[in-house]
Amino acid sequence: MLLTPEQQEIQRLTREFAEKHIIPVAEEYDRTGEFPEFIIGAAKQADLLAMGIPKQFGGRDLDAVTQGVILEELGYGCAGFATILGVNGLGYYAPLLVGTEEQKKLYFAPVVEGGLSAFALTEPGAGSDVSAGKSTAKKVGDEYILNGSKCFITSGAYAKMFTIFALTDPSKGLKGLSAFIVKGGSAGLVITKHENKLGIRGSNTVELVMQDLLVPASQLLGKEGDGMRIAMASLDMARPMVGSQSVGIAQRALDECLKYFSMKYPDPRKLGQAAQFKLADMRIQIEAARQTVRHALSVKDAGLPITIDSAIAKTMGSDTAMHVTTAALALLGAYGYSHDCVVEKLVRDAKIQQLYEGTNQVQRLVIAGQLIASIMPKTATAKAGR
Repeated sequence: MLLTPEQQEIQRLTREFAEKHIIPVAEEYDRTGEFPEFIIGAAKQADLLAMGIPKQFGGRDLDAVTQGVILEELGYGCAGFATILGVNGLGYYAPLLVGTEEQKKLYFAPVVEGGLSAFALTEPGAGSDVSAGKSTAKKVGDEYILNGSKCFITSGAYAKMFTIFALTDPSKGLKGLSAFIVKGGSAGLVITKHENKLGIRGSNTVELVMQDLLVPASQLLGKEGDGMRIAMASLDMARPMVGSQSVGIAQRALDECLKYFSMKYPDPRKLGQAAQFKLADMRIQIEAARQTVRHALSVKDAGLPITIDSAIAKTMGSDTAMHVTTAALALLGAYGYSHDCVVEKLVRDAKIQQLYEGTNQVQRLVIAGQLIASIMPKTATAKAGR
């Protein structure tokens, strides 16, 4: 799909933002693993923190395709920085989807003012299997008491607001999962570990422990037992954004190859045919992934069901990033394997795209499940529904 003039302008401005604030320092933050706190203020000034928040709450209210364009440019600059700003959206999707007017005001205000938000679903021993989660939320009077732990929480040490999932009725399994708005810094919300990661090293990833964490009942999102539905709807919205930043990673890898060959060969036409074929394949794969991701985002903008398109976009985008970056490293040989070459970093950053916000194996199960359901007899489908 073609971008509108307005989207092209936003793309240009985001590219300039990445060139000014991200690319010059990405290598340093990757090396140290430190969190780039400066990017929060820079992103607020550039209006990149509240991209999907409605204007009535002070946000930018951008459509999904435009947000994807922004994430692609940020991913091109550095996937670690893109993760910080992209997962910010995942944090506020739940109140955006099901929050009351008061809950939206509570959650969105700190984000619009320059804060980060976080999404806390994953637990130790319950990565892709949400049903294995153990965190609980017990209602006592007008409050819930949350206990348990969450792991691999992006921006957890810096988030002003959290969406946290816990079991209000453990006996019901996933049907007993509920979602809560929790303020960052609340007593009983303890950070116990900072992850030292292979890639996206500038982003902050932590383990959280909830120790008798008190949450007002008014901060329950939806009803008790709505948690799984809210979590999956939030992830459906977020996964194409992972696909978008993955396309940015892949495009950067291709561009780095072209830059290298332009310096190595005075006449690039003398580049070997095998290398030319590899470059062509990389370009084909990137464009196919880009259009697949934008299609999914356009489905979201049309208000249509997005689960399958979201899974396809996330899987194809991240698989493409992994394939293209490793192909780029192979083309560049020993130079590509060196820390002096950005392609080495791109390979490390690409891998996590296949893992977070639902592994690509899980996405394939989602896609296959829909395909199988489509060929099942209607009577069998009805029985399965009961």
